[in-house]
Amino acid sequence: MIALLLALGSSLAYGCADFLGGLGSRRAHVLRTVLIAAPASLLVELAMWPLLGATFDAAAIGWGAASGAASAAAFALLYRTLAIGPMNVLSPVTALVSAVLPVSVGLLQGEHLGAAGLLGLPLALAAVVLVSAGTADGRARVSRTALLLAFGAGAAIAVQLVCLHQAPTGSGIAPLIVGRTVTSALTLTAAAIWRRRLGPERPAYRLAAAAGVLDSTASVLFLLAARTGDLTVVAVITALYPAGTVLLARAVLAERIHRTQLAGLGTAALAVGLLALV
Repeated sequence: MIALLLALGSSLAYGCADFLGGLGSRRAHVLRTVLIAAPASLLVELAMWPLLGATFDAAAIGWGAASGAASAAAFALLYRTLAIGPMNVLSPVTALVSAVLPVSVGLLQGEHLGAAGLLGLPLALAAVVLVSAGTADGRARVSRTALLLAFGAGAAIAVQLVCLHQAPTGSGIAPLIVGRTVTSALTLTAAAIWRRRLGPERPAYRLAAAAGVLDSTASVLFLLAARTGDLTVVAVITALYPAGTVLLARAVLAERIHRTQLAGLGTAALAVGLLALV
């Protein structure tokens, strides 16, 4: 139950971070937004160091660096996908892949599900797709490149989560600090290489910083959840993050929640109830 609650908190925080980051990216190039968000995340994790502790052994540094590189790749692939294809079609693909791969890793590592889990897990995976799906434009065509990028973004997110899960339990918050440092360094390098393409617009500092704080909070909650419970359950609950984005878009931007998404929210509630019995 503790792991489930932590995973739900992680999912909500990721969804809110995506919403704020998306708003910030409307005002300036996404790299400008990430250049604010990533260091803000790192500051939060450094502030949590005295509370959660950190042991920088070889395994923690290695898995943390791998998670940071995967996180940077996820940013690049996800926003490239947004640029070339309809996200209301591609978002379910990304979310589903980000859930299925960690679940597969958990099962291969010997995690077992009872009857409630065997019912709840497929429902949760279905909810991931439904919640992240909008109303697709029948005229919109999804290219093979866009689909490959969507799969790549989902895989990068999944690799990030799996790497955090693989880090030693006694390493505290060290993997996150290392990972966020790597992400910040890679983002800074990319911004320097493509600085002429970033445009003159100033980033939305408050939105970007808030997105970074929430993303860091989500990562910490995921790490604690993965160390408390099974990766199979934690990963699929965390992948429900589009629910937070959908609800915030409704509350702040008055965007319509489609019937498919409402069905997804209901399915998610049922799935969480079943998984709570695991």
